[in-house]
Amino acid sequence: MSFDGIFTHTMVNELKELLNNGRISKVHQPYQSEIILVMRANGKNHKVLLSAHPSYARIQTTEIPYENPNTPPNFCMMMRKQLEGAILENIEQIGNDRVIHFTFKGRDEIGDVRNVVLVVELMGRHSNIFLIEQDTKRIVDCIKHVPSSMNSYRSVMPGATYIAPPHQDKLNPFTTTAVEITESLASDPELSLQKNLQTAYQGLGGDTTAEIIYRSESNPSEIPAAFLAFIQEVSDGHHTPTLTTGAKKEFFTPTPFLSLDGEKKIFGNLSQLLDAYYSGKAEKDRVNQQGSDLIRLVNVELQRNVKKLKKLEQTLAETEFADDYRIKGEILTAYLHEFEKGQKEVTLLNFYDDEKPIKITLDVRKNPSQNAQKYFAKYQKLRNAVAFVGEQIELTLNEIDYLESVGTQLSLATPKDVAEIKEELTQEGYLKKKKTKKKAMKTQQGKPEQYRSSDGTSILVGKNNLQNDQLTLKTARKTDIWLHTKNIPGSHVIIQDSNPSEETILEAANIAAYFSKSQLSASVPVDLVPVKLIRKPNGAKPGYVIYEGQRTVSVTPDKELVARLKV
Repeated sequence: MSFDGIFTHTMVNELKELLNNGRISKVHQPYQSEIILVMRANGKNHKVLLSAHPSYARIQTTEIPYENPNTPPNFCMMMRKQLEGAILENIEQIGNDRVIHFTFKGRDEIGDVRNVVLVVELMGRHSNIFLIEQDTKRIVDCIKHVPSSMNSYRSVMPGATYIAPPHQDKLNPFTTTAVEITESLASDPELSLQKNLQTAYQGLGGDTTAEIIYRSESNPSEIPAAFLAFIQEVSDGHHTPTLTTGAKKEFFTPTPFLSLDGEKKIFGNLSQLLDAYYSGKAEKDRVNQQGSDLIRLVNVELQRNVKKLKKLEQTLAETEFADDYRIKGEILTAYLHEFEKGQKEVTLLNFYDDEKPIKITLDVRKNPSQNAQKYFAKYQKLRNAVAFVGEQIELTLNEIDYLESVGTQLSLATPKDVAEIKEELTQEGYLKKKKTKKKAMKTQQGKPEQYRSSDGTSILVGKNNLQNDQLTLKTARKTDIWLHTKNIPGSHVIIQDSNPSEETILEAANIAAYFSKSQLSASVPVDLVPVKLIRKPNGAKPGYVIYEGQRTVSVTPDKELVARLKV
């Protein structure tokens, strides 16, 4: 189900009950199109997410952690000035549209009471969040600015008068009658029953109308009753938030949809449902937003090193023919009197191969002695290159392994991990340190993620190479067990036990496989070894270690298992 008017209606009712008379204590804007209101209501703190993301626009409370930027955006600063300390008076959905008004009562700079309205418009790429004065409708600020030159209907800029989105002359499904439903079904004979309902009613998504028709068994005469029964089910407030996982897609619905095939999972409330649905999708997008430059940098460096490796391997292959150049040089030296300057080639007897004729290419600009010296020079160059090229190939392979590990970490990162990976790339010289007059804030080293096995054993996981080094070389005890996917980029995993059970080993191996490049593969090999057998070579890249005496187990990554074990 999309976040249509029906789902908006149920979410507004949930937030009304949860946040009634709540007070805003903090305002954060961790991402470009999203704000977090930390509200104290009913004796608890709630993080209210308001998102104007073009693909994931929504309102909900959330438990997903987020990382705030060092410098708050201008919209966040304005929101703090206007809303911190304000009390929520009402949450209202406009009709059955995806437009929600949060009305707050606060005080201005001189202490006078003033009401402001936070308007959230959930409209795909046109989604926006406005802070407006209730009396004058003046826009104090909005998260996305759109000048009148780009929008002839209204100006979406601070100082302009707020104009609601164009009104659609459609029926409200929560106030409709059976007669209106019957008339809407017959309004356009050329359209399907589903399309007629969507055309006539405001905020009805395709999944919702498909469910109503399914419940009526596609009988037009039964659709009005099924429609009203569905609306009553949504209106009574006793929701059963459901995530249906089908073959190719997931659906979130306020109640179980009979028309959807797949595994159904029930959640305690709508916000928990949305956290489960969006945790991977929205998090991935946020990482791409914050780490797009890092992803591009790593990919460019990786391709450059792959090309370099190919050239080095070609050079190494040429060194196998070094003796051919030496032989040709010696033959030319022995027969200097047999040819002269200006010849393109000469055929001489090869005294290293039973006097068989050998054709040797010459440089027309050089005399016989210089041509012989040219072959000796090539021979010496290739001989000298053997050791150098071998060393460079090893360094380049290490560089490729390192960049692949960083790329894997970026693909698995949460937004809070991106800053640490950026710090790591800066320390390694891939990024230049920005010179600023102000003292730069040092990125705080994050802690490894903690998991607990089924028998209660603690398991720690590094989410980037700096954390991997810290975890393996400093945090872990020598008797702890270290795990890592075999010859595959991934996280370091530590079992904080010298003699863990086989169940714990397999669960920790599953975590190691999940946080690796082979997350979507089956039967992933994972090495495990006591920490005391781990060594880090001098000058090695972050996260790189060597070990011996390992045991290898094979597991298939299980997302639900990893989520269940997380502390």
